[in-house]
Amino acid sequence: MSGGVFDADGLRRKITALEQESLAPDFWNDKGRAEELFSEMNGLKEDLLPWQDLIGSIDDIAELIELYEDEDDPEISAEVDQQILDLEQVYHPLRLKKLLSGKYDKNDCFLSVHAGAGGTEACDWAQMLMRMYLRWCERNGFKVEIVDLLEAEGGVKSVTMQVKGAYAYGYLQGEAGVHRLVRISPFDANKRRHTSFTSVYASPVIEDDVEVNIDPSELRVDTYRSGGAGGQHVNKTDSAVRITHLKTGIVVACQNERSQHMNRALAMKILTSRLYEYYRQEAQKEHAQYAMEKKEISWGNQIRSYVFQPYTMVKDHRTNEQMGNIQAVMDGEISPFIEAFLKWQSED
Repeated sequence: MSGGVFDADGLRRKITALEQESLAPDFWNDKGRAEELFSEMNGLKEDLLPWQDLIGSIDDIAELIELYEDEDDPEISAEVDQQILDLEQVYHPLRLKKLLSGKYDKNDCFLSVHAGAGGTEACDWAQMLMRMYLRWCERNGFKVEIVDLLEAEGGVKSVTMQVKGAYAYGYLQGEAGVHRLVRISPFDANKRRHTSFTSVYASPVIEDDVEVNIDPSELRVDTYRSGGAGGQHVNKTDSAVRITHLKTGIVVACQNERSQHMNRALAMKILTSRLYEYYRQEAQKEHAQYAMEKKEISWGNQIRSYVFQPYTMVKDHRTNEQMGNIQAVMDGEISPFIEAFLKWQSED
């Protein structure tokens, strides 16, 4: 199932082999292997069955067309046209999922937005991006939990969100990098154009089966009083936790949970995720797209530009995908950019 080719026979053979293995008399003696097998088998069926159903529906339409090809019936023509449109709606997300073949593409995602150069302008821009991602998640059925939020004058200094749902990381991985905004500033009395920068980080939520070596001596742990929602408890105790990985300079924070212990555990999970992504990028840094996270949050390093004036356009500089309806993009319509990135990454 690589390279965009759907190998139904290959998937069926793999499923059959796993089913035969599960029938062995001593199969349940190794519970760990049994769970692993059923997980693998379910994953293969998730890949096979929707495509199998789609192919069956296409065959049905082909038979319908063949049956009525000599008749000029507007109702039948309209029915066939509608069925084809319906199948396109099914095919599109299936085709997109086939581009998600990375080890952790199916996982949840930690998505962070940090204001960069530009002061109040950048904080407002970070808040606009946060809303854009929240709207995209809402449109596509993903659940979002705000893990950490640092507000600032004019907007947001930084925010970390946990996006929950199948393939969350796979879809959002291409958002990592610097996002550039050009507009007439609402904070400038002289109505001059301003350029602002915000960085986005995406890393997979990974479980304990991944080896990421974290030396405790390379960590600085700070606690502070939570400032967001959560009731009186979080506001009266130093329950929020910030962890700095001194070797890489990666900083993560969590203030969403009620206790310092819970916040520290979640912060360590975020750090493990960020370090995994950092080391992965280091190992593949010959590819320019994996170096985005290390670049300065400023001019010349952007992956995408959002221009409000003198014209309206959003352009991704890696794929050249662009949209003129900037309001739709800011309202969460970023799927064309996500799909273009996945295709570009697959071709690369």
